[in-house]
Order: sequence, then C-alpha cells, then structure tokens
Amino acid sequence: MFNEALEYDSYEIIGGEKFIAPSASPYHNNVMGRLYNVICTYLYHKKSGYAFTDSLDVHLPDGNLFRPDLTVVKSENASIINWQKAINGVPDMVVEVLSNSTRKKDLTIKKDIYEKNGVKEYWIIDQRGKTVDVFILRNGKYELDESYFSCTAEEFDSLDEEDKAAYKPEIKVSIFDDLFVKVDDIFSWGYDS
Repeated sequence: MFNEALEYDSYEIIGGEKFIAPSASPYHNNVMGRLYNVICTYLYHKKSGYAFTDSLDVHLPDGNLFRPDLTVVKSENASIINWQKAINGVPDMVVEVLSNSTRKKDLTIKKDIYEKNGVKEYWIIDQRGKTVDVFILRNGKYELDESYFSCTAEEFDSLDEEDKAAYKPEIKVSIFDDLFVKVDDIFSWGYDS
C-alpha cells in the first residue's frame, strides 16, 4: 500500500500556508534537465553564478518558501546561498514549469511574489504548448519581454509570413550578457533533436 506522506515529502509555504509539492513527471524533468544543463554549463565556464534544481528550498525575504524548478544566483549574490541548507534571499532568476497541479499558482500568486521580492527574471515554461514566457523586472514590475515557442520545420513552414518573421529560435537570458538558450533544445524529448 502506498504511503502518501512518503511520496509527497516536499512542500512550499505561500502566505503562511503549507502546500504539498508533488513529484514532477518524466517529461517535466527532461525539460528542466535540458535547461539546467545549458545554463549550468555556461555558469561553470564563465564562473558567473550557480544554478539549482527543484530540490532546493528558497526562503524569500517576505517569509514565503518556494522550490522553483530552476533557480539561478549570480556570483556577486552568492552570499544568499547557505551551502548546507538553502537559499536565503532573492535569486536573480527563477524558472517554473507548468503542470496541472501548479499551473494556477505559477501564473498568479507565485509570479506576484517573485515580482514583489525582486527576482529579476522569471520564466514560465508550458510543456504542453511548448512555449516559454520570459518576464523581466522593470521598475519593480514584471513585463512580458517575449513569448517563445518551439516548432518543427514542418510547423514553421505552415506559419504565415508575419509569424515566421516574429519567430525567435533562441531566448536571451537577460541577467547575463551572452547567454542564449535554444527553444527547441528545451523541448526535445529523450534523444530527439
């Protein structure tokens, strides 16, 4: 017999209320693994920061406790990292991958809390729609910088000329001068490219 308490041992605290954070699906993990690999490789070679996956607690200054799918802390802000426990402070970038159980919170309350606490860049990845919405903090408010989408060559050929012209195959990570992430690399499944 399965024990729900053992299966769901992680949680987040939002507005003083505890929410269970269930395990992610294999596809969700694949999306995050691919993104983590690109960002972590860049950070390692540039010695410019640290990336963490969703098994790390992020204690924000307002008392909320989150476990973002991906958290990035630039080197100059590394003092917020307690290497034995958690992050205590405001990360530079946070990524959340939407799932049925987190979609509403990720798009509303968590986005608002990240904004209020001063997270400079917030990505929302929709694995179903193969889209990435990038929000940049400007003057204390998130602005949608760009919406990116993944498409096959066949899907691209079916786009009208305006959509083809607007298509951007790479995401510029705003908190770094020269970090770009290919959208298609995020959504490749297994060894497909």
